[in-house]
Amino acid sequence: MVLPRKLPGMPGWPAALGLRLPQKFLFLLFLSGLLTLCFGALFLLPDSSRFKRLFLPRRATSSSSSSSSSSTRDTELPRSPPAAAEPRHASPAAPRRLREKLRARNAAPAAHTAPASRPQGPDGERPAEVGTGAPRESRAPFHFDYERFRQSLRHPVRGGRPDQDPDTRARKMKIKEMMKFAWDNYKQYALGKNELRPLTKNGHIGNMFGGLRGATVVDALDTLYIMELEEEFQEAKTWVEKSFDLNVNGEASLFEVNIRYIGGLLAAYYLTGEEVFKSKALELGEKLLPAFNTPTGIPRGVINLGSGMSWSWGWASAGSSILAEFGTLHLEFLHLSELSGNPVFAEKVLNIRKVLKRVEKPQGLYPNFLSPVTGNWVQHHVSIGGLGDSFYEYLIKSWLMSDKKDSEAKKMYDDALEAIEKHLVKKSAGGLTYIAEWRGGILDHKMGHLACFSGGMIALGAEHGGEERKQHYMDLAAEITNTCHESYARSDTKLGPEAFRFDAGTEAMATRLSERYYILRPEVVESYVYMWRLTHDVKYRQWGWEVVKALEKHCRVEAGFSGIRDVYTTVPTHDNMQQSFFLAETLKYLYLLFCEDDVLSLDDWVFNTEAHPLPVNHSNFKAKASVQ
Repeated sequence: MVLPRKLPGMPGWPAALGLRLPQKFLFLLFLSGLLTLCFGALFLLPDSSRFKRLFLPRRATSSSSSSSSSSTRDTELPRSPPAAAEPRHASPAAPRRLREKLRARNAAPAAHTAPASRPQGPDGERPAEVGTGAPRESRAPFHFDYERFRQSLRHPVRGGRPDQDPDTRARKMKIKEMMKFAWDNYKQYALGKNELRPLTKNGHIGNMFGGLRGATVVDALDTLYIMELEEEFQEAKTWVEKSFDLNVNGEASLFEVNIRYIGGLLAAYYLTGEEVFKSKALELGEKLLPAFNTPTGIPRGVINLGSGMSWSWGWASAGSSILAEFGTLHLEFLHLSELSGNPVFAEKVLNIRKVLKRVEKPQGLYPNFLSPVTGNWVQHHVSIGGLGDSFYEYLIKSWLMSDKKDSEAKKMYDDALEAIEKHLVKKSAGGLTYIAEWRGGILDHKMGHLACFSGGMIALGAEHGGEERKQHYMDLAAEITNTCHESYARSDTKLGPEAFRFDAGTEAMATRLSERYYILRPEVVESYVYMWRLTHDVKYRQWGWEVVKALEKHCRVEAGFSGIRDVYTTVPTHDNMQQSFFLAETLKYLYLLFCEDDVLSLDDWVFNTEAHPLPVNHSNFKAKASVQ
């Protein structure tokens, strides 16, 4: 029916309908409840709600309101994956709307993350004066002078020294053949998937990358280039140009996307100057920024690359963020600011430093779990292996990448290493030095394969101390590297287990069935490379060659390389997975072990935790990004 309008001198329409006073009251009560429900739904539904898109502005109207609302919104995010957001391709304008939304969300740093002054870039210079939230279209055009950057390098990227002795050259060529074999089978059976399943000859996608594809392609780019596999490199580049789609909508690990995809793309750009790698890295970097929208600015570990929603891992204690994950962003994010002229990336990771400096460290140690809401530790579990490892690596490498100007990173590293040596470094009855784990003051005498990178890290840091300190830490690095070598030498396959223990009379061996596997990990070989380059002790090359022979004997199958389930049997069962990091790290480090020192020289490059080389910014570095 049509309700009559209220006119002057006439009763309201409820009275016109003949309603009595109690009925009027009930009717008005019902009407007010309905209006409250409608407006409550409008403002309380999640960001992805269609109602908000219909009735609310797409972009924040002021930086202050954006800042305050983002803190409230992030506090209420679920800790389990939310329902899938509306597909990005629902309309042609969807990708642009999302980019606008991401820019608006990051239009101004939250009050708790705003730095007192603009941060320095990785070379000690301040980024260009560019507003953090200005849409890219409104910024001044920005140009990175790649040619001047290449001229600043002290050594040719792929080396310039003459060939070595025939035996070393033959070993290097063997590793190059292994890389070609791994790539060719991936290309044949799994191109575009994330990894190759070599036994079943098909591809694996997995759920770590939020719908991104081609992890092996991006991870392999710089290895193919360094090994001068020109045809294979062009195949990988073509795939990135034509098939690498960033318009995805899925749950991604912030850490894995950063170290594999962004790290791989940045390295490929710095090595080759191909603009496609830079543009993809910058676009992907923008997609990770919403993960930092927390009360402390500490990012959550999982992000939906389509909606920008983020949450903590379900297994992480009390919704905490993981030290090795939020602590392994610094190298890549400083280079994103360097290449884009947008300081927001550097601001995000410099704020992480501020939070970590402020929080009290038990016994000077950094526990593995931190609340992104309160900025306090959640558990006092400390490990130099999984959950903690690359945080320490990025401290010393941040200092090196800044050409030794980032004194804050160096002090944090020195203090952390001193606490680690005091509380975690132990020596077994058999004389093996290892790094235990720490659980609220109680030691677990276990060392993970992942912790075996630390021999190389300690050697790298020792190289830059006083003579007495340098010798002390070089000795410690050699002892830890030797222990990790023993974990390989004491297995039947001459490959190391996932973890090994020092208790109940056992030394450097896995005592649990769940720790006996080997998934083509690189950490032990990584330490061999640093120890070789810093000491030129031939035993490190010999140990590396033992790894090559073991990989060929036990991991090479008809269509690629596979991890094995038990290193203590000479007839191992394969796990049917050729990990992308096998091409990015294991084979690259083995190749570099038999190269001259000027190939990816440590004077010019630091390696991210996925072995992707990023340039050191020397004091005479000329390749300043410039406004055209």
